[in-house]
Amino acid sequence: MAPMTSAGEEMHALVERLYPLCRSITGDGVRATLDIVGEYVPLRVHEVPTGTQVLDWTVPQEWNIRDAYIADATGHRVVDFAASSLHVLGYSVPVSATMPLAELRAHLHTLPDHPAWVPYRTSYYKPEWGFCLAQETLDALPDGEYEVRIDSTLADGHLTYAEHVVPGQVADEVIVSCHVCHPSLANDNLAGIAVATFLARALAEQTPYYTYRFIYAPGTIGAITWLARNAERIDRVKHGLVLACAGDPGRLTYKQSRRGDAEIDRVIRHVLAASERPHHVSEFTPYGYDERQYCSPGFNLGVGSLSRTPYAGYPEYHTSADNPDFVSPEAMADTLAVCREAFAVLDRNRQYTNLSPYGEPQLGRRGLYDALGGRSDTKQAQMAMLWVLNLSDGEHSLLDVAERSGLPFDTVAVAAGALRGAGLIKA
Repeated sequence: MAPMTSAGEEMHALVERLYPLCRSITGDGVRATLDIVGEYVPLRVHEVPTGTQVLDWTVPQEWNIRDAYIADATGHRVVDFAASSLHVLGYSVPVSATMPLAELRAHLHTLPDHPAWVPYRTSYYKPEWGFCLAQETLDALPDGEYEVRIDSTLADGHLTYAEHVVPGQVADEVIVSCHVCHPSLANDNLAGIAVATFLARALAEQTPYYTYRFIYAPGTIGAITWLARNAERIDRVKHGLVLACAGDPGRLTYKQSRRGDAEIDRVIRHVLAASERPHHVSEFTPYGYDERQYCSPGFNLGVGSLSRTPYAGYPEYHTSADNPDFVSPEAMADTLAVCREAFAVLDRNRQYTNLSPYGEPQLGRRGLYDALGGRSDTKQAQMAMLWVLNLSDGEHSLLDVAERSGLPFDTVAVAAGALRGAGLIKA
């Protein structure tokens, strides 16, 4: 795998490449996005027809847009979809009309508190049309007649999502999920897509214990569709992580699963604390990203959410200011590093049984002390062996050992490997 700095630059380049595309919960923008991601990791793309029942929801009609603008009496486009996909209310029905500014205003969305920014707005399940623009642009428009044009289609089609699977030693799965429905928004959620993609590439260079399934799906309806189509095999999902807002300059934030004590919760809390990175751990709430679908009570999966600044926690959220300049290679590389560190712990976290539990076994005659010779952390490594032996009762995991002993997980895992090799413990 490329060094983190290089990976950060590559992820940022991917964000810049995806940024101009007009994504929504359905349509060609999603497909174009997945085509590009598919150049980095192989994807299995799924097309689910309009009208398909998915849990309590129904797959909606597909939305596509070719052009949209507001033009003044001279024909000048004062608002132009070609300049930014944010300029059109998502899922706008087609319109072709001429109307006075006074009538048009009811269909215009701005951010008066940030007059230079364009907001992101949608109307997925209610037939509407509208434009988003900077308040300063609106303030500069004179009264008069304006040509309004939205060249879009809302028709039966498909909802598109994709999966990438990194095979593991066991069929039990870890899911990594990111949403692909937001248009030109770099942190929310192109940075999440980029981190997920490069995490998949990193895992593919290893032989992981778990099978890792990466899900690229539209928010809410996409995750619900995936759950509906995989209900019979959902018991394979042992752990999961939703990635969003992964590239801003804020501290890392981990939102725990509904369970609160799921293994993924403990692992990420441990990794963040041990790394001494600035971070925050929050309790689960049934609002946010797709962790709320995976954690709905019927499924109750151990799925948390990792971000930097959480949704709606930064002024640029859902505005044109969430552009590629707002996210950095360094921040995305740091988010990726935490994911890799967490999954390295998750992949090695086992429960062991001490095969010589009556008294302390003699380590010296098994060559275990000799194996420590010359190490700068000899005392720490010796203590790790003693802790692993003492807590290998079939009820404590290596993470339990690391937390109780205060020793680094890597040191504990290495000690467990040495003890297993010497025939003193078994999984």
